[in-house]
Amino acid sequence: MNSISANLNIMIKACEKASKILIRDFGELEKLQVSKKGPKDFVTNSDIKAEKILIEELKKARPNYSIISEESGIEKNKDETNFWIIDPIDGTINFLHGVPHFAISIALKTKNEIVSGLIFDPIKDEMFYAEKNNGAFFNNQRIRVSKKNNIQECLFAVGKIKNELDLICRRSGCAALDMAYVASGRYDGYYQKNLNLWDIAAGIILIKEAGGIVNEIDLSTFKNIKVLASSAEINAKFIEKIDNF
Repeated sequence: MNSISANLNIMIKACEKASKILIRDFGELEKLQVSKKGPKDFVTNSDIKAEKILIEELKKARPNYSIISEESGIEKNKDETNFWIIDPIDGTINFLHGVPHFAISIALKTKNEIVSGLIFDPIKDEMFYAEKNNGAFFNNQRIRVSKKNNIQECLFAVGKIKNELDLICRRSGCAALDMAYVASGRYDGYYQKNLNLWDIAAGIILIKEAGGIVNEIDLSTFKNIKVLASSAEINAKFIEKIDNF
């Protein structure tokens, strides 16, 4: 493994422990107890159990750090300079329907900057991670954003927009993996509105450290976030294509 910080190592270990719960429960979908939080927004026992493990492991190593998590909300501790940002299952609806495309996402925000991020797809055993000024990696191999410069040959992950784009687009149901795929060059760009900070925090640093561009995001805002990300090669062209961006 390439040289990583103590904090990223803590994130990796917490993620690996929590992922065991998700892998087990994903194989026993019919036994999951599901409660409805709102339209198309579900929480499962798996979500809650995975988040509990992540928080316990992160607190064990860094008891003073503060936390922002999808299910538990904001927990301010002695250290309010450092925040763990946690999403135990990004792609919950995929998970519930037996679609093997979801991820655990953890990021570390120091002051008003994401300094490290980790996105782990437990079913495919694919781990994407990055640290400020240390590059982005996929399963220990350095990754870079796509080098394509012809936008018509690119593949984009795009959420709901007003008009049909004259581009090749996909909707996967997992923002974290969409951003990880941009960082690794699988997708050439990503656009989505109405996201939560825990959906995209780790993806921000992954894309930046992989040489890509992410629009300016206010990290003090937790909801209704808009993201446009791509390689530098096609960023201006992609922005032009997005209606009213």
